[in-house]
Parts: sequence; structure tokens; C-alpha cells
Amino acid sequence: MKKIGDRYDGRLLRGLNPFYKLIPFIMKTRVDALVYFEERIEINHTEAYIRAQKADFKNNISFLHVVIAAMVRTISQKPGLNRFIAGQRIFARNEILISLCVKKELKENSPETVVKMKFKPTDTISDIVGKVNAAIDENKKIETNNEADKTAKLFMMFPRLLINFFMGLIKFCDYYGIMPKIINHISPFHTSVFITDLGSLGIQPVYHHLYNFGTTSVFISFGKKQKTKFINQENNIVEKRNIDLKIVVDERIADGHYFANAFKLFKKLIQNPERLEGPPENVAEDLT
Repeated sequence: MKKIGDRYDGRLLRGLNPFYKLIPFIMKTRVDALVYFEERIEINHTEAYIRAQKADFKNNISFLHVVIAAMVRTISQKPGLNRFIAGQRIFARNEILISLCVKKELKENSPETVVKMKFKPTDTISDIVGKVNAAIDENKKIETNNEADKTAKLFMMFPRLLINFFMGLIKFCDYYGIMPKIINHISPFHTSVFITDLGSLGIQPVYHHLYNFGTTSVFISFGKKQKTKFINQENNIVEKRNIDLKIVVDERIADGHYFANAFKLFKKLIQNPERLEGPPENVAEDLT
């Protein structure tokens, strides 16, 4: 049941330690609160799983799908990752939303758009493959402009003075939780996690900032796959496939111990995607 102080997109976390409630007043913007994680993940088993799925015609699956499915499952077990700061207060988001940059064609002058997808905490990897593929296929069409593209085009019809006025008004309304729902719905910046696949461009990941506009608290970037040689316990040279992830988070939503456990789970799920074939045994609820 919605209570006083809740937003339509999130529930106010009233039971937090007072120190954590104070932090958004000390670090007022996401730029103040950025924390950077880097992880190298061995993916031999993951790639074998993807190849087996494709060979059996079970799923048109890629590494991107595994990353998204692993994050959705991680949020289902570690809901603190799905918090956001608005109006200098901490909220538990009502939905699991993933925003993804999509290049319509791999050409320098090809337009880019952003897709925001909604998932259930009980979604399996098959569910996620279907939802992601449908969204990407639709938005890759050259003639397709999603609602975010159309809104941006509409805004740019006005002079700069009016654009600044409208953006200031939107930010003011968002601060107090009274921004029109339609703007929240189409905005890719009001999302649980933003993901970019730089491996598809043939480069390594970057640390991507979080946006002060919107409510995104986690940004994940991953790069191209690579081989690494190392010496194992038997003093033999072993070659393994791996991929680098770089993650930027808003440290105001949780403490370091929580983040560490959440990203350990995220890594395990990426390395063992068969664990994502069925729904979770239970879905964790955030604090009250």
C-alpha cells in the first residue's frame, strides 16, 4: 500500500540507519557519489553454454543476454541494487528496468537510440532473450523512432531558453516525485541499470558516469572477449577466455559490503548461466 512520502516509481525506505539517510544531503548529486568497480570474468563455460544453446536451437542467445539475465536475477536476490536517490531521499524502485544503447547500424553516421526494457524478478534467461531480442529488433529499424527519440525531437523544436526552462521544470518535478508518469516511462535515465556493450564495437569497456538527471544508480560496461595466459597450481601455462566489466554505482544506495556480495553473485551467474534457466526459489524484498 502506498504511504505518504512514496513515489509512483518507488517506495520510500523509512527503516534505514539515520547515517545513510543523511548521506544524500552530504553528497547531493550522483557525480559526488560515484564508485568504480572493475572485474575480469573467465567465460570459457559461459561461451560453451551459449554455443550449446544455439546448436540446439533453444535460444538466439548472446553474451549480452547472459549479462542482462544475471543482473535481473541479482536484483531479485539483492534488491538494494534497485534503489535510487530522489529529492535527497532513498527509495526502493517498484520495477526492474534495464536501459541499453542500440546502434541501428554499425556505421559511424548511423543513428543511436536507447531501449528501456521491463523485467520481472522471476524471469528466466529464455524470457529475457525473448524480451531483449524483440526490443532490439524493433528499435534497429531505420524508420523506427521510439518514444524517447520522438520526445527529444519535439524538445529540439524550441529555442534554447525554453528547452532549459522545460528541463528545469522536469527536474524540479522529479525532485518532489510529481513528474508526469509519461516522462518517467519514456526516459531511459529513469532505470535500474544502464548497460553498454562495447565489445560489439571491438573495444574494451570504459567507466561510464551516472547521470544527474533521472534515477539510474548502476552503469555496467563490458568489452570485447580476450585470451589470457597464466600459470596454474601445477606450474602449467593455461589459456582462458575472459571479458572485462567496468561498473559505476551510486554509493549512497548501499554500503560496500552489500555491493561486494551483490557483484560476487552477479559474477557467479554470468559464469554459470544454467542457473538462470528456471525462476528463483524466492524473491527478496527490500527494507521497509
